[in-house]
Amino acid sequence: MHAVLLAPSILTADFARLGEQVRAAEAGGADLLHLDVMDGRFVPNITFGALVVEALRKVTTLPFDVHLMVVEPERQVAAYCELAATVNVHVEVSPHINRTLGEIRRLGARCGVCINPGTPVSAIEESLPEVDQVMVMTINPGWGGQQMIERQLGKVARVRRLLDEGGYRASLEIDGGVKAENVARCAAAGADVLVCGSSVFNAEGSPEESLAALRRALGAA
Repeated sequence: MHAVLLAPSILTADFARLGEQVRAAEAGGADLLHLDVMDGRFVPNITFGALVVEALRKVTTLPFDVHLMVVEPERQVAAYCELAATVNVHVEVSPHINRTLGEIRRLGARCGVCINPGTPVSAIEESLPEVDQVMVMTINPGWGGQQMIERQLGKVARVRRLLDEGGYRASLEIDGGVKAENVARCAAAGADVLVCGSSVFNAEGSPEESLAALRRALGAA
């Protein structure tokens, strides 16, 4: 099986101990840190902005995978490009998506395009030559801790085929409901980056223990 990166999302972390929890995830072998920026307009929830991302930059060396769930993302990308390895924007709220993706890259970050469960793959097909990452949402975005919509793995497989057939370099990320019991299916569908929130930051175990369980599940596949 191909190498799969794990990207814990802080959305379900204890924000009173955020620095501590991020350090624990890094110690547990996280490959990236996923940061969900929500504005209460594109999605119903409001989370945090660039100030929190900047503060976290001081407590970890993990690359940041920033997920902008905001309207008019082109107005905000500059604030995150200097802090993040990758900045991801949604095709649903970016009518000039290739211009926004190009601006992210011009500002020095990898550019990612995201699609919601109800959005067809055709919405991003023309952008595939331009992107460094494709993020397929396997939940309806806005809240952590949701169950994966498993039929979305078929969409992941379709994106994987398009990337491979076109010879495109983009990584393929799944975001939503990733747990030990489904990581093997995620990898089999073609994903090489898995966002894991409540499966890492939870009451049942430490982030280190949770990441080890995800790695074991991937290794056993």
